[in-house]
Amino acid sequence: MNRISGLIVALLTIALLVASTSPMAHAEAPLGKWVRDAQKRVVKIYGAGGLKGLEAYQSGFLVSPDGHIATAWSYVLDVNPVVLLDDGRRFESKIVGFEPALELAVLKIDATDTPFFELNEKRSVDWGDPVIAVSNLFNIATGNEPASVMQGTVASTADLNARRGTFKTPYRGQVLVLDLIANNPGAAGGAVIDTDGQLAGMLGKELRDATTGVWLNYAVPADALRTTVGDIIAGRKTTAVDATTKTLPRKDSHNPAALGLVLVPDVLEITPAFVDKVKPDSPASRASLKADDLILLVNGQRVDGQRTLRSLLRTIDRRDDVELTVQRDTDILPVTLQP
Repeated sequence: MNRISGLIVALLTIALLVASTSPMAHAEAPLGKWVRDAQKRVVKIYGAGGLKGLEAYQSGFLVSPDGHIATAWSYVLDVNPVVLLDDGRRFESKIVGFEPALELAVLKIDATDTPFFELNEKRSVDWGDPVIAVSNLFNIATGNEPASVMQGTVASTADLNARRGTFKTPYRGQVLVLDLIANNPGAAGGAVIDTDGQLAGMLGKELRDATTGVWLNYAVPADALRTTVGDIIAGRKTTAVDATTKTLPRKDSHNPAALGLVLVPDVLEITPAFVDKVKPDSPASRASLKADDLILLVNGQRVDGQRTLRSLLRTIDRRDDVELTVQRDTDILPVTLQP
């Protein structure tokens, strides 16, 4: 009887030791200082809601001490957005670069000594690991309130391109599939952290399978963002307009009308380059551009408004093709206009 009792005690001791050292034990631990530190690195972003009046807010996180912010590219960034820090400070921001293939944008605010996440070279989580999602989902935090926190696990890692295009996103790399309902309005661009408080990934936009109606909760791994974010901050990769490029005479260059583009009325200080109509039998028509398309890039340079679009077109010979990147609903599409 004593041997049996001793065996039971030994087994219980082993079970407790295993439980205390398992990843889930960390997940069940009280949310500590590292979670509050993560909230200080997450920001609230307010911009435009697109032509269809969608939610005009999302999340982002600081990636440098000089006020650089990584976030998800979306219609919220149709104009240079306003950024609120954890302490309630409000900043006008500028979009310094973005990468359509990653649906990643990098913003810059005029702030110094900001707390920030480091983008590690190696991935810190795998399937089964506990994670925390920190974001401004549902716009709950509108001032100096801390960002919302959700707890869950990484269900799996998978390539979005394996889903045969049923999810509308240009990103075709590997994602962290999350076992928590993290991808809600306002959460895009938020941070996913591991149990050590290190950045594990960036929350993507809401994705719904067009065939089954199933929603996907996911994050783009931090290591997939690292190189691009670093290149944008260092100026090695930029979509900014080159001010030294000379414009051509109007008779020798492109313009929206000649390409078959009718834009929405230019009534704002910076009116986004939304397509209002496409003229039949025009380069824009042949390239299948549609009303409500938003022109993001012209030959790799960012279009922050209609005046920039016209200026960029005037740098391109009317006999040359025009390479556009447009946003159509949640899709980001490359388009070639042939004169």
